[in-house]
Amino acid sequence: MTRKILEPGLGMIREKYQLDIWESELAPPKEEIIKRGKDADALVTLLTDPIDAEVIDACKNLKVIAQYAVGFNNIDVEYATKKGIIVTNTPGVLTESTADFTWALLMSIARRTVEGDEYVRTGQWKVGWGPTILIGTDVFGKTLGIIGAGRIGRAVARRSKGFGMKVLYYTRTRTEEHDKLDEEIGSKQVDLETLLKESDYISLHVPLTSETRHMLGEKEFKMMKKTAILINTARGQVIDEKILIKALQEGWIAGAALDVFTVEPLPLDSPLIKMKNVVLAPHAGSASLETRSKMAKMVAENLILALEGKRPPNIVNPEVLGD
Repeated sequence: MTRKILEPGLGMIREKYQLDIWESELAPPKEEIIKRGKDADALVTLLTDPIDAEVIDACKNLKVIAQYAVGFNNIDVEYATKKGIIVTNTPGVLTESTADFTWALLMSIARRTVEGDEYVRTGQWKVGWGPTILIGTDVFGKTLGIIGAGRIGRAVARRSKGFGMKVLYYTRTRTEEHDKLDEEIGSKQVDLETLLKESDYISLHVPLTSETRHMLGEKEFKMMKKTAILINTARGQVIDEKILIKALQEGWIAGAALDVFTVEPLPLDSPLIKMKNVVLAPHAGSASLETRSKMAKMVAENLILALEGKRPPNIVNPEVLGD
């Protein structure tokens, strides 16, 4: 286990198997994963763990890789499948928590909440009330653009109803769920260009694939309103981060609230660190006690069932079982 997870999942695994936990909050080096996993029947991994062909080959007893995340782009799933190794993840469980956090970021950047906290704590607050102090921008009645209207994107959209917002969304695959969303909140599916040009707030909810990598670059940022604010709780690489920095520095857009980055942890020399028009978070979208506990339980169930020769409920590569 490359990081300690929460109960009840931890206890479920310990009850049945000998467990070797990497105790540091820092990700284990690849060499350490190989060293400690070479005789293991299972690995419990995070997005930061590089589970490539080298690791898989070194762990000769490996039967299951139980990922503690929805995404699994850190795992060479194709090679694992070739080797007959089951890969699982934890989908669905973090939808509502990530949607909540998206709105926390949106409200924080819109109303300059983080700046206000610092303003009070550092003694800059000298006047009880001032007409020009920390002026932000409204959320009510604005246009919210959602790029990627899957489970999380739709959950974010539903939360906009109380703010009287117009909701536009871009999705490559339309389902009945989108029809329900449109009926429920009056949202509308549009092309990406329309969304970028018309939205006041743009929220990203796409997985990282070869098609979505750097889907927001110079062309896309220059389509946005100069007053637009970008929120990203998806994956850092979906944005061309160098272009985002330029867009913020040169005023192509007004601000950004970011939970994910191209390199994580975000390097302290990143220009984003010093920008006042940016809110930063440490990849904490699913960081609620309830959600992280459910994720731990899901990981344990996936792992235990796989090692018992049964089909785990959240298998990423069902073809390994002949499906």
